Parts: sequence; structure tokens; C-alpha cells
Amino acid sequence: MVVQESPPSRLRHDPIAQARQNWIDIGWADSADGMALVTSITRVQQVVIQSIDELLRPFGLTFARFEVLMLLHFTRTGALPLGKIGERLQVHPASVTNAVDRLEAAGLVHRSPNPTDRRSVLAEISPSGRKTVEAAALELNSQVFANLPLDAHDVNAATAVLREWRAAFGDFDTSGDRAV
Repeated sequence: MVVQESPPSRLRHDPIAQARQNWIDIGWADSADGMALVTSITRVQQVVIQSIDELLRPFGLTFARFEVLMLLHFTRTGALPLGKIGERLQVHPASVTNAVDRLEAAGLVHRSPNPTDRRSVLAEISPSGRKTVEAAALELNSQVFANLPLDAHDVNAATAVLREWRAAFGDFDTSGDRAV
């Protein structure tokens, strides 16, 4: 993962560790570890998205727009109804509309009526969108996804634990799961 030079605001001490100790000191020791984990996950998400968005900026993308383009790139036809995009990316319809608006303005997707459902609109990736998302994916692969600050075992273990957590919170249906 690309690690930027230390910004001037870099803290000398871990504020989450301090918050955990504060939780213990006030008498909430039974929830201190959970608070530290949840806060750590939230903070990691923030720093990862910030790093990814910085890498995607030269492509005119944010991570949210990159996800829409990759989803369209991986579909058989290169097109999906906006509602299906939101469902698959698990985001609010307004977020999909906003992302598609910006991608369309940049010439990376175009909208068309859905021939099988007149009530919906399709977003279709353009040739320029395919080129852009492929180049952006190569950048993310080399700078982030294949370059995490964890070894392969820890990456797989963390992914497995977070998958269990997501399933426990009802993020996806596990009834049809096969052993992975």
C-alpha cells in the first residue's frame, strides 16, 4: 500500500489505544476491546479510502465511481440497471445516481432505456470507461491490493474474520454458502 510521507498532523501516540484506556478507566472494561476494534476498523477504512482516492484522482475517479465502473466492466453486457448497481454495491440509490451522473459527464458510461423494463434505466460502460477502469485497476493492484502492510496469511485471516462479522450483521445471505 502506498504510504504517504508523514503529514504534519501525524500523531505521536495512538488515540484509539488512549480511548481504550479511557474506557477501562471509566469502568467500561468489558466493552473497551470492542470499542477499540470498531474504532480501528473505521479509521483503517478512512485512511485506505483516502489513499485509494488519491491514487484514482489522475483517472478522474473516486473509489465509489471505480466500483461502479468495475461492476459494469465485469458484467456480461457491460450494462446494468441503476437499481441493480445499488443492490450489488450495497449503496443508496442516490449514491448510484450521483456516481453515474459524474461518470456519464466524463464520458465513461452512458444511460439508455432498459429494453426489458421501461421503468428503469441502464448504465453502460463506454470504451473510454473500460480503458480508464482497467488502467485504474492496474494502479490499485500494484499500489494497494498487492502491497498491503500484512503478510498473505494475515490478509486471508483478516478477510475471513471480517466476512464472519459481515454475515453476523446480515450483510449477505449465507444459506447457500459452500465451504470456501
